[in-house]
Amino acid sequence: MHPNPLFRSEDRALFETLIDEIGFGMVFLTTPDGPRVAHTPLLSTEDGAVQFHLARGNALTKHLDGANTLVTINGPDGYVSPRWYANRDTVPTWDYVTLELEGRVRRMDTDGLEALLHALILRHEGRIAGEPWQAEDASEKLWRSQLAGIVGFELEVLAWRPTVKLSQKRSPEERETIMTGLESAGSPALAALMRSLVT
Repeated sequence: MHPNPLFRSEDRALFETLIDEIGFGMVFLTTPDGPRVAHTPLLSTEDGAVQFHLARGNALTKHLDGANTLVTINGPDGYVSPRWYANRDTVPTWDYVTLELEGRVRRMDTDGLEALLHALILRHEGRIAGEPWQAEDASEKLWRSQLAGIVGFELEVLAWRPTVKLSQKRSPEERETIMTGLESAGSPALAALMRSLVT
């Protein structure tokens, strides 16, 4: 998390949008075997919790229930070149959006895990054109076999720590040049966030 308070936000709607739009994050925990991270799809319950699942054999799975854990969601990011400023007597930087969630984790029961999977499928299949795939398209045998291989968890978020670093220290004219530069450098999503979030 960047220490500059200029890059903080209290906009819970923005946080929920990041979780929903990105839909993927990293779960960190220090275990008896050392620090570990798992990468997983995320689903917000929209009431202060985030759900996810891990493979039963994942190094974190046996340690998460009841643990205080950190989850991160990384949004768009991009290199900002000094050539985009009127005054080139400066240094490069990186603009980015990220959200850290800290809280206590509880293991979900099988019904909760299955509900999570159906919600994830519905959410992400709905983003793809054409007839959506449904869990019922898999055989009962395959579905049950796959379900047995994963464990569901829910993080009760106790701390929301966002960083929204979008060249806020620059003038409106410089930000416009930066947005154009980001678009031409292949970071249009970051430029779009700058346009919508920074006035």
